[in-house]
Amino acid sequence: MTPGFDFDQLRTFVAVAEAGSLSAAAPRVFLSQSSVSEQIRKLEARIGVTLFTRGKFGVSPTPAGERLLGHARQLLAQSERAWHDVRGFSLAGELRLAITDYFRPAEVARMLRHLGMAYPSLRIHVTILKSGEIEAGYDTGDFDIGLSMRVLGKALGREAVAGTRTLGRESLEWVASPDLVLAAGAPLPLLVLPDSCALHRFTTQWLDAHRVPYTIAHVASGVAGLQLALSAGLGVACLNASASGPSLARIETLMPGRRLPALPDAEFHLLPARRGEPEWVTHARDALAEQLTAR
Repeated sequence: MTPGFDFDQLRTFVAVAEAGSLSAAAPRVFLSQSSVSEQIRKLEARIGVTLFTRGKFGVSPTPAGERLLGHARQLLAQSERAWHDVRGFSLAGELRLAITDYFRPAEVARMLRHLGMAYPSLRIHVTILKSGEIEAGYDTGDFDIGLSMRVLGKALGREAVAGTRTLGRESLEWVASPDLVLAAGAPLPLLVLPDSCALHRFTTQWLDAHRVPYTIAHVASGVAGLQLALSAGLGVACLNASASGPSLARIETLMPGRRLPALPDAEFHLLPARRGEPEWVTHARDALAEQLTAR
């Protein structure tokens, strides 16, 4: 066998290493969990070493996996630089990026590191905003690139911006600490972000529509705080799959005979180019989309 790597397998390997589990990595690379497992199996078979140790709460890289992780990141970044160099453009400038807090919270730092490695002359300023604020800021030019989330089939605030580019779809899930015990007959202890958050409004409207009694048990300022409150066993939240975290459990029943209502999916979107924007910003948006939708 000729030595070498399949870059799709490397991309999946990096996603699993950074997510900490196959299930958490799946939405990052827009594959099913079984496809992620198959790609890792093929990569391990190709190079003849075990890359992950499996545990109760996920996976962690073996010493060989740790060594490969550094190489894989460099190879993927170099591949992207070569791709864009051959196509005749480079990315240089100060890029203002607005991202919804729900977008792959564990991956944002990796994404920025990857862009920095691929485009050393690109200076990125990131602001975490609510999706409604991002879509409103699109009109006023508050940032160069916006990434927002929408719950499918639900009108929550302003109309969607025309021409958005879909990055991927994730399921919404009811999640809680595996150790959470709900008292019989008690209202659902709901954990949310402030009521200016569209997902907060959707969640309460959804529970009201399905006649599920609830009480707001905790209001977190951001997704990281919400994850901490969930891990502490303070209650239940509605989160997209990549924001739920490996330490949380997906729940469908409150107790025997009491089910939580099924949830729709959510989609993440890149807002379209604005008329007259610099060409390098358009290229940066395309490069970001290619990275985030790479399979």
